[in-house]
Amino acid sequence: MNNETQIKELVKEKYAAIAEQSKDQNETSCCGATSACCGDEVYNIMSDDYTKMEGYNPDADLGLGCGLPTEFAKIKEGDTVIDLGSGAGNDAFIARKIVGENGKVLGIDFTEAMINKARANAEKLNFNNVEFRLGDIDDMPVTSNYADVIVSNCVLNLVPNKHKVISEIFRVLKPGAHFSISDIVLEGNLPSKWKEVAELYAGCVSGAVQKEVYLEMITEAGFKNVILQKEKEINIPDDILKNYLSEEEIATYKKGGTKITSITVYADKPAKDDRNCCEPGSGCC
Repeated sequence: MNNETQIKELVKEKYAAIAEQSKDQNETSCCGATSACCGDEVYNIMSDDYTKMEGYNPDADLGLGCGLPTEFAKIKEGDTVIDLGSGAGNDAFIARKIVGENGKVLGIDFTEAMINKARANAEKLNFNNVEFRLGDIDDMPVTSNYADVIVSNCVLNLVPNKHKVISEIFRVLKPGAHFSISDIVLEGNLPSKWKEVAELYAGCVSGAVQKEVYLEMITEAGFKNVILQKEKEINIPDDILKNYLSEEEIATYKKGGTKITSITVYADKPAKDDRNCCEPGSGCC
């Protein structure tokens, strides 16, 4: 699974299926997503509880995600907010509650079934300032300097080219704007065979990168004031591990000390872009 197009198609297929299922069905997996990796038990080991947040809509909550980025995003009334990988609209509707009638929320997702579900939810809620667009978050269908805030919940780890996504986030944020993103990162190495397991990639595990690398990518893109707002270690139950590893391999994995962590990270786009725009890959030209 080393081809970017193949990986994207895999993720799209998995999440299109998720869009057609209930929250209870989707929670029967290691990432709150449906897969064969968790048997018949409910292992909602990554997602956090949205139910107490203002603006929460149960029809938009598919049990996905690994944090509560909208809780930490410092969204204000009247803001324009983008939700990357917006799914059925869970974070978008919570953001809409905060921005109010004078603000705007835009959700972007590359799965047509998710976009259709989110639009149906918005229509039921009679929201006219929440929009959902079909598109890739590494090539956003959005003009530059558009958003005051960007949020995302456990999505960047699903995208092969994370540098490109972070560059796009920088492009579409207004000068002086910021993001708050929840995602999965690693400290240590996963078993090599996991890289080829489709369910673990779509389940937010094998596509994750090292925590240090993740934070460096944000800084290298030009962001300032990078802050870890929350960290939560994710422990994969043995009932999941045994689907992919022998008992001996499980013991070796546990002794290795690899940490899978949910982080929520905040960063500012400087009010003045002081990057070297002649540098290849800077994203500012």
